[in-house]
Amino acid sequence: MNVIYNPAVTEYLIFFDFDETYYPHECLPEQLNKVYELELYLQQLARDYHVKTAWVTGSSVQQIQAKMKLAGMTQLPHFIASNLGTEMWEAGPDGQLVTVPAWAKIIKASGFSRRDVEDLISELKLTFNIVLHEQTQFGQSGYKMNYYYYPASAARIPYDLSIIRHLAANHGIGININMCNPKAGDPENAYDVDFIPAGSGKKAAVQFLVDYNQVPQSNTMAFGDSGNDIEMLRTVSHGYLLQNATAEAKSCHHNVAPYPYAEGILHVCRKFFGEPFR
Repeated sequence: MNVIYNPAVTEYLIFFDFDETYYPHECLPEQLNKVYELELYLQQLARDYHVKTAWVTGSSVQQIQAKMKLAGMTQLPHFIASNLGTEMWEAGPDGQLVTVPAWAKIIKASGFSRRDVEDLISELKLTFNIVLHEQTQFGQSGYKMNYYYYPASAARIPYDLSIIRHLAANHGIGININMCNPKAGDPENAYDVDFIPAGSGKKAAVQFLVDYNQVPQSNTMAFGDSGNDIEMLRTVSHGYLLQNATAEAKSCHHNVAPYPYAEGILHVCRKFFGEPFR
């Protein structure tokens, strides 16, 4: 893998969700051609405008690498905040990913405990009759535990989700809940429930990288497609959903690009930066 040109000074940061934002799961030829065009365009932005890029995603690095290979993608961003930002990687000149020690220290100091999450899961089931199903197909990372919530009825959803959030807060555990996106491989009519260290997640990862790179907040952009991207989009000055975003996400955030996937990213960036490359 190649790394996008690394400017000596960082003047802009662009954040991307990965699945169904930067990477289209259908991998149609017309979609991938736009991805390759985006890769070249971001190289030019890095050189002309001192832009650095980051993928902020629920996927693991291993999942990202497998999808990149499948799609024929060749360019890594400068940073990857994987597993919902519980891991932070910086790409070296040789394409090797190394952890960012300052972020790893924050995560390690969070006190996150898998046992605490397991106790919470048991309490939900025994006390409130709320059953969460482990997402075994994706595996569990050290600092992120993934579950599905299948609503028993529409009327139960607000109550159950509020209980899950309340218990997580009581246990000092961070949480991410959003409707599943079947296009990204999730089941229909279900919710993602991710338990993570308090103070982590996409929003925290984005703010850390803004501070880490000493970039003015006004020079930050982000792109996403689902409910778990909303806080990230609101953290930057210029946050956009793509046209292929879920209905849930569009109901929460109304700044929507007129095109899907890489085509939408290219349209927004060219309007913002001008046309340094075509």
